[in-house]
Amino acid sequence: MDFTTLINTRQSTRNYIKDKPVEEDKILKILNVVRLSPSACNGQPYHFTVLSGEKANLVAKATTSMGMNKFSLDAPTVIVISEKPYVATAAFGAKIKDNDYRSIDIGIAVSNLTLKATELGLGSCILGWFEEKEIQKICNIKDKIRLVVTLGYPKEGDIIRNKKRKKLDELVTFIR
Repeated sequence: MDFTTLINTRQSTRNYIKDKPVEEDKILKILNVVRLSPSACNGQPYHFTVLSGEKANLVAKATTSMGMNKFSLDAPTVIVISEKPYVATAAFGAKIKDNDYRSIDIGIAVSNLTLKATELGLGSCILGWFEEKEIQKICNIKDKIRLVVTLGYPKEGDIIRNKKRKKLDELVTFIR
């Protein structure tokens, strides 16, 4: 699949085949792409906790408060992304330049995760709505939880939706 097709195919999946687990070799391929993601000073200030089975279901439940993300309960795999400390050079740059490099790095890594998942025929959805303390307890994580990603096979008939995006001239300014 060429890159443009991949970008046009990737979407937030909200219809998973609950009883079809994601193969470990596919998870490892995804995590190796994450491992190769660029980050400030190559610090990789994140940790990915991969859950399946009952633990995945418990984390999924922690994303469903106030009626949100009910589809996550059908995802056979859930990945929790937690924030780790900066390496010294990135910490220095973040302080001097008042920039949150960890959030940027996590965004890049998760983007790569979702694109590789799509290439492998999997669906994913990035979740920012969750009960952090509950997930920390389930996963035995002390660090800040930044995102949760659901992962699995989309149900048959889960069509690729039209992308609703801003026009290019609303996003880009050329200065020559």
